[in-house]
Amino acid sequence: MVTADAGSAGLGAPDGKPSRKMGHAPAGGATSSAARTPFFEIYKPGQGYYTRMCSAVGAGILVAGAGNFLYNQMEAYVTDAPWTVWLQVAVPSVVVVVLGLLVYWLVGVKRATCDFLIATEGEMKKVSWSSRNELIGSTKVVIVATVMLSVFLFVVDFVFMKFFQVINVLETGS
Repeated sequence: MVTADAGSAGLGAPDGKPSRKMGHAPAGGATSSAARTPFFEIYKPGQGYYTRMCSAVGAGILVAGAGNFLYNQMEAYVTDAPWTVWLQVAVPSVVVVVLGLLVYWLVGVKRATCDFLIATEGEMKKVSWSSRNELIGSTKVVIVATVMLSVFLFVVDFVFMKFFQVINVLETGS
């Protein structure tokens, strides 16, 4: 019968503790390179795709709006000097690039945000969505209830108006 030393196989020492032969990190809280995600590497790329993309598009629209707003606000500082036009373009461009990288980092790299978006997409798949007929029926109920409530409030308002005119509290323009 052949037996192998557990420590030499990299499976751990005989006392059950991990062996350092296979590149285990030393004790004391040292971080391994696997714990850090490189900036341009997408965290869990196949998961939560639609939630991430919709979040990125929405944030991108906000970033573009911020850049446009900043560009328009910089018009007040444009003078005859040619460098002021470059400044009007450069400042919003830098802001857009920095905010764009921040959005990319939030929806693609940061683990906590990515895990949240992945979990959100998983929960949205569990939602029981209404059918078209249920949606149309519910919309009709809401419209009819709104019209009935508005008619009721109009009648009550009209009755109170006439009542206050009769007791001379409300003066009419006639």
